[in-house]
Amino acid sequence: MTTVPRSRLSRAVEAQEGVKDLILRRGLVAGDPLPTESELMEELAISRNSVREALKALQAVGIVEIRHGFGMFVGRMSLAGLVDELAFHSRITLQGGRNHLAHLTEIREMLESGLVLRLIDLGGEADLGPVAEVMARMEAEAQVGAVSPETDRLFHDLLYRPLGNPLVSQLLGAFWDVFHQLRDEIGTPDETPEDVARRHRDILAAVMAGDHGAATTAVQAHFEGVRNRLARLSPPW
Repeated sequence: MTTVPRSRLSRAVEAQEGVKDLILRRGLVAGDPLPTESELMEELAISRNSVREALKALQAVGIVEIRHGFGMFVGRMSLAGLVDELAFHSRITLQGGRNHLAHLTEIREMLESGLVLRLIDLGGEADLGPVAEVMARMEAEAQVGAVSPETDRLFHDLLYRPLGNPLVSQLLGAFWDVFHQLRDEIGTPDETPEDVARRHRDILAAVMAGDHGAATTAVQAHFEGVRNRLARLSPPW
């Protein structure tokens, strides 16, 4: 078994920390250009190989973005790595007769149950006009056959946007992407398109009415269809 020498591992980690420290010292933000490899070598006093290893590792976690032909930039936060990992391990658990997707659904339901209450507490400060427009589109789609995944996702994205927390959209999007990757394993929905639209309408109506109890109930009903689909994947014992 081949092992990585401690000294090499230490230099690689130090190089990564050096790049991160440079970003912080210079007050760089997402999208800002980074120094070239040669400039990093000189400023951090490390070899080209160490710089490249560091940049490759930081690119993998979204701290650095490398645009071939344009240069290197401070990366924008992304949960793509988390999505791929969750989807892969969820697929493994499905093959093993377990169901981690049910756990993810529970987490998302708890998250949205709290978010709708925060949204209600904003009162008149929340602009729900864009959500109402998407709701009308969803109902039109339901009448002609099926609610598109894009419309469903947009509803949730716009609903919580007035909270002003960009991480909400990223987290909900990550959950959504996991389920989208595993859509074939999950199977077809039990609800009719009209049911899907109605459950979303109930959430929006409860929020607009400022009814905490109705909003919580509506969110729980919204996830009932997903829970039923996932229950079919669990073993009977």
